[in-house]
Amino acid sequence: MRIPRIYSAEPLAGKSEVQLDEAASRHLVKVLRLGPGRPLILFDGEGGEYEAELLEAGKKASVKIGVFSADDRQSPLAITLAIGISRGDRFDWVIQKATELGVTAIQPLFTERCEVKLSGERLQKKLGQWLQIATSACEQCARNRVPKILEPMKLPQFLDQANAADGLKLVLHHRTDATLAELEQKSGRPDDALLLVGPEGGLSVEEIELAMAQGFHPLRLGPRVLRTETAPVAALSVLQFQWGDFQ
Repeated sequence: MRIPRIYSAEPLAGKSEVQLDEAASRHLVKVLRLGPGRPLILFDGEGGEYEAELLEAGKKASVKIGVFSADDRQSPLAITLAIGISRGDRFDWVIQKATELGVTAIQPLFTERCEVKLSGERLQKKLGQWLQIATSACEQCARNRVPKILEPMKLPQFLDQANAADGLKLVLHHRTDATLAELEQKSGRPDDALLLVGPEGGLSVEEIELAMAQGFHPLRLGPRVLRTETAPVAALSVLQFQWGDFQ
């Protein structure tokens, strides 16, 4: 049986025992139906993971912490995905799959064609929801560092900040002929990449031009126009194969 991987919001370094929060405890006890003595793997998002053993299966499960392993399973390519917020559960799906594909950070964006409005308490609730999705994806895919979910901002504000960013900056644009191979010939192998993707309907021509004026290279993945939830998954997979840890 696969050993469950559980995220601990409490730092684990130097601890011999820890109590899990109610959500993690409920998952272990009510969903997986585990009892005392069952082996676990714990991680706190700071890198590495710990062998562990379930001591007490209650409302807040008690866990004994064992041997530490420094394995992070992080890609050598640090990728930030900046993407227009889409409607419904599409954006949740993007966060889950981007986490599995190894992104370092996700920057939600309000763009010209973005129909989602978030502010105040509703925005904070969404941020918490997105972080939980990323955390759960890390538990599933064996990552030990949870990607940062940054607070949403408007595209022009993001581009102003990105102007000073190092590394390769890419904006998906299905009307360009530029390829990754050509970009590598010009710029060499990057250690960092910033990938900009639009919401439903994509980025406007003006937004793409604004991004290019701030140093973004246009990138076309192929002859077909991909949906907002498909495009980042395809692009991240290509980047990880080209310069990351996909083989």
